[in-house]
Amino acid sequence: MGIKSFQGARRQQANAIDDTPLKVSDYMTRNLITFTPDQTIESVMQTLIKNRISGGPVVNDKNELVGIISEGDCIKQISESRYYNMPMQDKTIEKHMVTNVETIDGDMNIFDAANKFLNAKRRRFPIVENGKLVGQISQKDVLKAAMKLKGQNWWNKSNPSI
Repeated sequence: MGIKSFQGARRQQANAIDDTPLKVSDYMTRNLITFTPDQTIESVMQTLIKNRISGGPVVNDKNELVGIISEGDCIKQISESRYYNMPMQDKTIEKHMVTNVETIDGDMNIFDAANKFLNAKRRRFPIVENGKLVGQISQKDVLKAAMKLKGQNWWNKSNPSI
């Protein structure tokens, strides 16, 4: 009696390139709500509330990324405004936005981006190409990618090192 293999039927390894979308650019949001440095804190807060978003990129007139403004930045301004009893109506976001912005490359693997989210403790990363803002990837976008790829291999078959 011969030895039986319990590995099941072996599949032929396909040399074809796997076209499963795994890049950040496949899942990033391209149609963004953006802000300008001269916008008031109040107008930004209204936009955040109306659109149910927690923040967004700040761009100049050439669509170049100059910062990020978040709910936390707005709350900080509210707190300071109340503490010093200073009106907030005419305050622009230019001095209150984060200007040292970390970006992600659109060609980055979506799971490497997930790891970057964990290490950086950020909710969103802008994507810049040739100096211009082209999109944004959020933690929710990574979750959507994971759900879309559920049941498939989590690695890129054409490049197993990814």
